[in-house]
Amino acid sequence: MSYAVNPAIHRIEAPPIMEAQGWIRPGLRNRKLLNLCQAVPSWACAEELNEAVARLAHEPGIHLYTDIFGLPELRDAIAAHLSADYGGRVAAENVCVTAGCNQAFAAAVMAVARAGDNAIVPVPYFFNHTMWLGMLGVEARHVPAVSGDATHPSPEDAAALIDSRTRAIVLCSPNNPTGAIYPPEVIDGFFDLARKHGLALIIDETYKDFREGESPAHRLFARQDWDEAFIHLYSFSKVFAMTGYRVGSVTASARVLGEIEKIMDCMAICTSHISQRAALFALSSLEDWKRQKMAMMQGRLEALRSAFRRPALRYQLISSGALFAYVKHPFRDQGAKQVAMRLAGEHDLLCLPGSMFGPGQESYLRIAFANAEASDMETLVDRLVESQG
Repeated sequence: MSYAVNPAIHRIEAPPIMEAQGWIRPGLRNRKLLNLCQAVPSWACAEELNEAVARLAHEPGIHLYTDIFGLPELRDAIAAHLSADYGGRVAAENVCVTAGCNQAFAAAVMAVARAGDNAIVPVPYFFNHTMWLGMLGVEARHVPAVSGDATHPSPEDAAALIDSRTRAIVLCSPNNPTGAIYPPEVIDGFFDLARKHGLALIIDETYKDFREGESPAHRLFARQDWDEAFIHLYSFSKVFAMTGYRVGSVTASARVLGEIEKIMDCMAICTSHISQRAALFALSSLEDWKRQKMAMMQGRLEALRSAFRRPALRYQLISSGALFAYVKHPFRDQGAKQVAMRLAGEHDLLCLPGSMFGPGQESYLRIAFANAEASDMETLVDRLVESQG
């Protein structure tokens, strides 16, 4: 090849999920592989949604672009959903429909930061977040999120990292990879910090539907000044099992959305029309179905926590929630990747090493159990115990 590639892209590591899939060594044992490396729901879309999409495919105009920000009725529905879920006030004018939450994050970061700027990111982090920051030339400044008994970052620690080039604080709650759900008072503290310093507080809440309890995850949307700092990201991929439909949202101030409109017009013009209609159907007609899936995942989470209480197990469950568990392995002389590769190759258990989620994570593994049944959790622990030798 005679032409150069973009060095900002070239220096980013390849997608971790694809690398991990290469560790599987099929045919060594006559038992099922437990593939717990990616948070893909094991359930299919609701049959009612499938039927609705089949009807939508024949509607006149379904093949056309929508507004850049998305269908007005879907923006209305997302705003109403967020207002009800958080006990706050969100207007449709604050909502932009995106092609999944990754695009929402990409657009939000591009709108507020440029090459040479920095963003504060808790470690461990969702690797796609830091991959995108790196591609843009935005430095990720790391603040610990797993330290001692704590499984969430501290606003006080983050404050020490802010300088004149800081543009954003990035959080993910419920967290990927740890499953930790950040307390409302911690999120309030980060909002106050961001507002004080004129920063964007970007929170990826892809997994918000799987939080435990009925209380709002936070009260930011109930604040009159929420749009002065808060940028909210969401996805339909998980609880509605719409991963391939690629529908998410970014909710922010009108000023920030004005910049995101330019980005979206160049990225994709708009999210797929039929996917937006599918998302609208899901929000308006599948509440009971959604709650069944939330309850099912809660059952899987409880089964996992119970399985990890086995006395013979030397792996330690550090944090768990939503679709994830963060586990400390017992091998002091082995790095996380070495342990994960051995689990895949010798024990038919595929998970991701903590080293894929940031520095200082060599002692940890991420287990994503969205595609595991509650009955699989004892098998998971069987194989971890087996790996102990």
